Amino acid sequence: MLFPLTRTRRRTAALAGAVALTLGLAGCTSSTDPDGPATVTGPSAPATASSAPAPDTLLSAYDLEGMDATAVIEHLETLGGTDRPEALMASIRPTELLLSDASGETSLPLPDDKFYLSFAPYVSQTHDCFFHSLTTCQGEIIEQPVTVQIVDDATGETLVDETRATEKNGFVGVWLPRDIDATLRVTLSDGQLVGEQQISTREDSPTCLTTLQVA
Repeated sequence: MLFPLTRTRRRTAALAGAVALTLGLAGCTSSTDPDGPATVTGPSAPATASSAPAPDTLLSAYDLEGMDATAVIEHLETLGGTDRPEALMASIRPTELLLSDASGETSLPLPDDKFYLSFAPYVSQTHDCFFHSLTTCQGEIIEQPVTVQIVDDATGETLVDETRATEKNGFVGVWLPRDIDATLRVTLSDGQLVGEQQISTREDSPTCLTTLQVA
């Protein structure tokens, strides 16, 4: 026998939906178990904000005033742990950076000719991710040097060939041309652990890559 939802059950369902929307904006969210792998939400529509603060107002609340999307991304990507602004959600989409907190949501456009991909190579522990969250995503390999090579599949051009250190969040971020397919190869500093994966930089491509295992 089916019963109609009570008022309490309707409130609970509505609250669960609101929480799901908020997490959807984040991209990655850590599990409550500090020793377990991070859990995430998959790609989803951005949360519906109760208001839309001016970009400068939201940015100034987190000492980001005067920065465009590129500068905000490059600043927040270097932070980890308690250095991250807990109240701020910063989700990288293929064409924009979505920023939100309790006051509402705003967005900053990404460069027309550039795509930002953030990847977290791993050995034994990773998590699912699609849109990179600058304030919640956490990778396994922290502040370790890695050699990064990215080659355009169509032209054979080497787009990136350098040694970088993973950030405190375990990720490495790269700016790439839009609308390409490429091969990403990562080697840990000792040269013994190598991983390779195909990537793309289109409007429906992920900005977060957490499936690159080095072995």
